[in-house]
Amino acid sequence: MQESTSKNHQDFLRQIITIAAIIAAFGINAISNIFPFGGQSIGEISNTVFRDVLIIPANYAFAIWGLIYLGLFGLGIYQILPAQREDGNLRQAGYPIVLASVAQCVWVYLFLSRLFIPSVLAMLVIVLSLITAYLRLGIAITPVSRVRKWCVHLPISIYLGWISVASIVNVACALYSQNWDGWGISGELWAVIMVIVATGLGCAVALRRQDIAYPGVIIWAIVAVAIKHSTYSTLKTTSLGCGIVLAIAIFLQIRKPRTA
Repeated sequence: MQESTSKNHQDFLRQIITIAAIIAAFGINAISNIFPFGGQSIGEISNTVFRDVLIIPANYAFAIWGLIYLGLFGLGIYQILPAQREDGNLRQAGYPIVLASVAQCVWVYLFLSRLFIPSVLAMLVIVLSLITAYLRLGIAITPVSRVRKWCVHLPISIYLGWISVASIVNVACALYSQNWDGWGISGELWAVIMVIVATGLGCAVALRRQDIAYPGVIIWAIVAVAIKHSTYSTLKTTSLGCGIVLAIAIFLQIRKPRTA
């Protein structure tokens, strides 16, 4: 009896910590844009310090954070419901989500402090934490109710999709900050390579897990790259072409019958 009560308390604590971490991450992101302590917001740094980094998407693409946090708030509320307290999958995914939220706060601080190399390490923690949560939840593989899909699976898929792209951009910015010469390869060609890498990730997830949200986010990002850097014809053509490839992959998965 005591063991059961202790487990219940641990689960309740996890629920509280999870939603608190999500709220904290949202708060830090909001404050960093309204009152950036370094004098420039993340977007302003991207548009000035890294204006020549060709893998950075157009400004409008970052509006996806609104959708991400809307989904995370839904996840936070869903997982804190008494009926979900002893859910095994949420129990396994809870603290990875917490870690991703904490690392997100750390990343904001590091990036605004212009500690771009350390910020890559924080981004890596976010990616690995979200991958852990994604796998433990069995997203796009485990059959779940419509409510659970919208409140848990889709938010994590969208978040992981964007962070996958953000990681590529973060590495590019960190290297640029160190005056890396790209081994003699032009910035446009490197951007093309990174777009192809992102597309490969999107296709792999779409085809192996029948997840359409993750590649959908990749499309959103790489089309925004094409729009922002439209004067670079090779990059623009590649980005739009890769977007079409991903759209086809999504279409094929929508048409494919789901296996139980």
